[in-house]
Amino acid sequence: MSAQPEPALLHTEEEEALRAAVRDLLTDHCDPADVVTRTESAAPHDLSLWKTLAESMGLAGLLIPETLGGQGATHRETAVVLEELGRAVAPVPYLTSAVVATEALLGCGADDLLTELATAQTVAVLAVGLHVAPAGTVPGVRLEGGALHGELTGIADASFADVLLVPADDGGLYAVRAADATVVPQVSLDLTRPVARVVLDGASGRRLGDAAPAVRRALRTGAGLLASEQLGLADGLLTETVRYLGERKQFNRQVGGFQALKHRLARLWLEVAGLRAAARNAADALSTGEDTDVAVAVAQAYAAQVAVHAAEEALQLHGGIGMTWEHPVHLYLKRAKADAIAYGTAGVHRATLAELVDLPTP
Repeated sequence: MSAQPEPALLHTEEEEALRAAVRDLLTDHCDPADVVTRTESAAPHDLSLWKTLAESMGLAGLLIPETLGGQGATHRETAVVLEELGRAVAPVPYLTSAVVATEALLGCGADDLLTELATAQTVAVLAVGLHVAPAGTVPGVRLEGGALHGELTGIADASFADVLLVPADDGGLYAVRAADATVVPQVSLDLTRPVARVVLDGASGRRLGDAAPAVRRALRTGAGLLASEQLGLADGLLTETVRYLGERKQFNRQVGGFQALKHRLARLWLEVAGLRAAARNAADALSTGEDTDVAVAVAQAYAAQVAVHAAEEALQLHGGIGMTWEHPVHLYLKRAKADAIAYGTAGVHRATLAELVDLPTP
């Protein structure tokens, strides 16, 4: 009797080993109390953690071919990393640089910049608002006399970037050194992924290729793999909340033993299980190129509500301590809320899904 093939959506041994390595690193170098303290400073990004992830572990180049200095891995491995980063609400530009900007550069064939990203010499950010969906309208700056002029808002992690990938009104995507632009921090709900306004006043840029296909590819991948970050956030909160309720006592009983709370946690567990399937399917579809648009739309139509619900339940079930600034649960709630509009809202993705399956909305 022949052996049955392993279901495609299950994690491989290599993926589980990668998860363990990343989780161990974050346990040692991404303490929640330190993240809270960092968000109160002028430098919310964790440069030391980023260097360890990008340089020592080589994770910045997961999606970049080995011929360019990368790992030549797939979106499945990248999803594992993002899940663990979401679980730790790590303040590093992994999604924006190692995923979104990398995909844009792959779409343009910018080998030299890809090598810089793979070897952690450079952090790149796509200068498109975090709220823009894959099929949304992408604002561009003016190209006048070979120089770029204009303003772009809501650019995630721009303050940490070395290179900005800027769409222009001539249809091109330009690489602009961040030092040639004015990056003005904006008020960010999620302090672990700050946004900024980018002002270009005669900045020089190098044309990489056509903006439309490269940006759409980048945003679609960003939306699909964002679901893995949201999964890690939700699953981590559920695990921590169950642990806390097992320790907390009220009326000389463990709070976790109350039937009403068991029901709430069971409902949340089912939601997280559903998100795990949707996020994994999106990562696998991005890797294989099969039914990618549908898989990404399904994942993002569902992910936001689960992540936000997990954060709200965690905050409430942690009682008084959950309402304090010192406890990190507020970071998770803010990340979940910010992720809910990143790369398109759930409503936008539901509308996209309806069109893809020929089921128009009323």
